[in-house]
Amino acid sequence: MGSFASKAALGATTDEPTEPEPKHLADLIQYVNETNMSVKHLADVLSEKARSSSWVVVFKALVTVHHLMVHGNERFIQHLASRSSLFTLHNFLDKSTLEGYAMSTFIRRYSRYLNEKSLACRLITSDITKARRGMDGMMRTMDTKQLLNTLPVIQIQFDALLNFNANPDQLTNGIIHAAFMLLFKDSLRLFAAYNEGILNLLDKYFDMRKSQCKESLDICTKFLARTTRLAEFLKVAEEVGVDQKDIPYLTQAPYSLLEALKEHLASLEEKNDSFPPYSLQRALIPPIPNNPVVKTSTSRAWFSVCKRVGAKRQGGKTIANNLDGLPASLAGNLNFGESPVNKSDMKWPQTSDKEITGGMKWQLNTYTCTSTIWNHVSIPLVQTPVGAPYQMVPQPTSYTQPDSETSK
Repeated sequence: MGSFASKAALGATTDEPTEPEPKHLADLIQYVNETNMSVKHLADVLSEKARSSSWVVVFKALVTVHHLMVHGNERFIQHLASRSSLFTLHNFLDKSTLEGYAMSTFIRRYSRYLNEKSLACRLITSDITKARRGMDGMMRTMDTKQLLNTLPVIQIQFDALLNFNANPDQLTNGIIHAAFMLLFKDSLRLFAAYNEGILNLLDKYFDMRKSQCKESLDICTKFLARTTRLAEFLKVAEEVGVDQKDIPYLTQAPYSLLEALKEHLASLEEKNDSFPPYSLQRALIPPIPNNPVVKTSTSRAWFSVCKRVGAKRQGGKTIANNLDGLPASLAGNLNFGESPVNKSDMKWPQTSDKEITGGMKWQLNTYTCTSTIWNHVSIPLVQTPVGAPYQMVPQPTSYTQPDSETSK
């Protein structure tokens, strides 16, 4: 079986500029799913192929590894996470052809994402993209300490995914297209876990200590910024032919939620038990949109969180009663924000030769890593006429899972 795996791995990583053949990938999935088979041997073969000087061979090796992470037994990624280092391709450059020069940029970014994905598995002790979801799932049942430790790890992995940063015109061959589709599948699963963790964090926010509130506010601010980047990523997916029913429906979150969190933190810092006057009803109940909305469990979860926030801020009476007075159909169909994301207005940033820095980085021959501390992401406010609410730019979004989940 060892020679069988080697043969399939070599077949998947030939120097033909096409995506790895499905037959070879299926053989490798079968191999890693056999509980008595050694995944170390297979990982060694693919790691050796990733050290080639040819962009085609290296890129196909990375795609093959990612395919096994996504579709294979979780023990494969757990083995990769146990290694002292994985891919050291931050300086990779194939100058043999113009295409090789262009693809080298994406190879460096892609290898960094796979490193972050493996390292996240080590730190969280499981592949978060395969974790159980829902009210009794992994992210919704974590306590405050676990959330504050886990969400930054997810944020770094999510950043590495979004930093692949390819636009449709750059997905010019089957290899990079295969890599993008695997990233697309990971983005759905990763963001679903990320979103559920934020919902859990918001639900616990008003019971936290001041230091925990500071961490949580920073995490929530970064989350809102990253949902905007996800919308840009999904726009690329739509442009390259991903079916719209497989793309999550993103709607704008209430813009004043962040201000409510900031006010609570400010009150803790002033050591003042009384809250300043603040209309949570205006802040947390968005206007009913004119367009149809999608009924989802995530919308109901946001409704539940906002209801809890209102109860905490207003003593659990007036605001809670106002929310309870909403029609049942609206409570199950809240479409937070003024309007859904306008996909036609989205633009993706152009890629450049500037390489990604920061995030967790592998250190060769060690079991440690370094993590860059992210700068605080501020969302500027735009002044509006007196008496009108403030609006944030860009407006954040909340996540809704599509009816037909591609990631299954």
